[in-house]
Amino acid sequence: MKKIIFCFIFLFTIFNSQNLLATTLKDSVNHSERSEKNVLRDKFRNPLETLKFFEIEPSMTIIELSPGNGWYTEILSTYLYNQGKLIAAAYDPNLSDYAKRSMESYERKLKSKEIYNKVEIVNLFSKLSDDGTIDAILTFRNVHNWIGEDGSGVKKVFQQAYSSLKPGGILGVVEHRANPGTSLKDMKKSGYVTEELTINLAEEAGFILSAKSEINEIEHKTPNFKSIENDYNTYFTMANKVVDTIPNVKGMAGMDAISILENLGLKVSYMGKGKGGDASYMGKEKGK
Repeated sequence: MKKIIFCFIFLFTIFNSQNLLATTLKDSVNHSERSEKNVLRDKFRNPLETLKFFEIEPSMTIIELSPGNGWYTEILSTYLYNQGKLIAAAYDPNLSDYAKRSMESYERKLKSKEIYNKVEIVNLFSKLSDDGTIDAILTFRNVHNWIGEDGSGVKKVFQQAYSSLKPGGILGVVEHRANPGTSLKDMKKSGYVTEELTINLAEEAGFILSAKSEINEIEHKTPNFKSIENDYNTYFTMANKVVDTIPNVKGMAGMDAISILENLGLKVSYMGKGKGGDASYMGKEKGK
C-alpha cells in the first residue's frame, strides 16, 4: 500500500556546494539562485512547511508532476542535487500549442542555470518511471487541470504514480479546495477541486490517506484588482470571488494570466510571448 498527502495538502502513502548545493531544506528555500519573483510567493505557498509536511529528504528520487514554470523545481533541484534525483513530468508538447509552449518555457529554464543540469524530463500521462523506483511524487495545484469530463485524467496520473512509487512511497498533493458538492464542470472551470473527489480518486488508485494540512489556507478578502500585481495565488483566489469583473493581468506571466482568465470561463487568445500586456474583451456582457 502507498500513501498520499494533501495541503489542502494530502499525503497518500504506500505502506510495506553552497553556491550551487543546499545542505538543508531551509537552505534550498532561501537559495540565492531562486528568482525574486518566486520568492515573493513564499508567504502564500509556504514551501518549507509544505515540503517538510511531505517528509521530503535530500537523498530521495522525486517526480514533480506538471512543474509549470518551475516554481518548486527551483527549490527541489538544489535540495536533491548532491544525493537525490529530480524528475519533472511535463505535458507532452505534441498534445497542444499550450503544451508545446509550456514545455519550451520549462526547458529554457532548465538550460538557464547549472543547478538544473541534473533534472530529467518525462511526459505526463505516460509511464513515469520503472515500477517501484520512486520515493515521492509531488504535484502543486494541478489536479483541476487533469479532471476532463469524468475525472479520468486524474485517475490515469494517480495510477501511474502508484506504479512508480516504492512501497512506503509518498504522493503529495497541493490543490485549491472547492466547496463540498461542487460539480465536476464547476471544478474544471474554477480551478478548485473538492477534497472528497481528490481523496476518492487517489484511494481508487490504491493509496491510503496518511495526513491532511491547512498550511496554505488563505483568508479571503474583498478583491481589489488594481492593488494586485503579480502574485498569482492571491490574485487567482480573489478573481474567483468576483467573476463579473475582468481581472487586470497586465504584467503577469503569460501562462498564469491565461490560466486565471480561462478559469473564469473566458476564451483567451494571445499574441506574442512573455508577460501579459494590453487586453480587450470581445463578447456579450455577463448574463446576456
